[in-house]
Amino acid sequence: MLLIFSCSRDKLNVDTSEIKLETNYMNLDSVLQNSPKNELIQKHHEFQNSITEIYDYQIGYVLQIGRVSDTAFVNSINTFRKDKGIIELENDIKSKFSPTTLSEVKSNLENGFKHLKFHFPQGKIPKTIVFMNSLFQSSAFSTHEEIGIGLDRYLGYKNKVVQKLPPEPFYDWMKKGWEEEFLVRDAICSWVMTHYVAEEDNSLVESMIRWGKILYLTEATIPDVDKRLVMRYTTEQFKWAEENELAFWKYLVKEKLLFKNSGLEKANYLNEGPYTVGLPDTSSDRMGQFLGWKMVRNYMENNDVTLEELIKLPYNSILQEYDISE
Repeated sequence: MLLIFSCSRDKLNVDTSEIKLETNYMNLDSVLQNSPKNELIQKHHEFQNSITEIYDYQIGYVLQIGRVSDTAFVNSINTFRKDKGIIELENDIKSKFSPTTLSEVKSNLENGFKHLKFHFPQGKIPKTIVFMNSLFQSSAFSTHEEIGIGLDRYLGYKNKVVQKLPPEPFYDWMKKGWEEEFLVRDAICSWVMTHYVAEEDNSLVESMIRWGKILYLTEATIPDVDKRLVMRYTTEQFKWAEENELAFWKYLVKEKLLFKNSGLEKANYLNEGPYTVGLPDTSSDRMGQFLGWKMVRNYMENNDVTLEELIKLPYNSILQEYDISE
């Protein structure tokens, strides 16, 4: 039994020393804040073509500038730079994410994507990873070719600017998740969710297992970290989820929820929140994701299956083998 368990876990303990990547990194926030006028205009035109989706999001949605004339663009950026609130936020981002810290973040991201490349030799890897100030609009999101990372959403719950944000729509439970320890996990999970695991609009259990695959692939890219980080949980949340796995499973079975195709049920059990709707207020959120992950982990520990094969497996193959003892 020990040999079988050891071999199953070795799936994620791989040697990536020979894996080569060609991912570029860009600090868009620094460019917009520090470039002189002529260079800023040059970069403005360059970014419209090189990182189109992320740049349009930044200047259109976040900064509310849009594709305007060069003069209007420069004037808007200058106004943005002079805002007292922006200056305070920018200083905090620079302090939190110094060149040394960003270098470590890049190294961890590269290591994660090397693991993904090991398991998926022909799989898609981001061409560019862009650090930005999203004005608290987004954490990490993926486009066709890039990943955008809002560094402001990783300043930490105790940060003074974060604490000044209005309680709606910036709920306290949201801000408690804005910790740097989740940054690499979020970026990789976003990429995996966008490019590796197909979206399905079916029953609750199918959506749970889809999330289980996403989280298992994410775990495969950061196999040495505390498992709670894969779920984006605190130590207490992870402990609660582990201790209540069986009770949650029994609840879903008893209430005949597994095969329901209700958007409300999926939102209740899969979406982020202060807790999982339908469970006690002390529960961890996203218990549907957690249980889906445990189902996939259970299957992978007991079957000789590669990650490439896993993402193609029908949900019922994984569901039928899920077994949790009393």
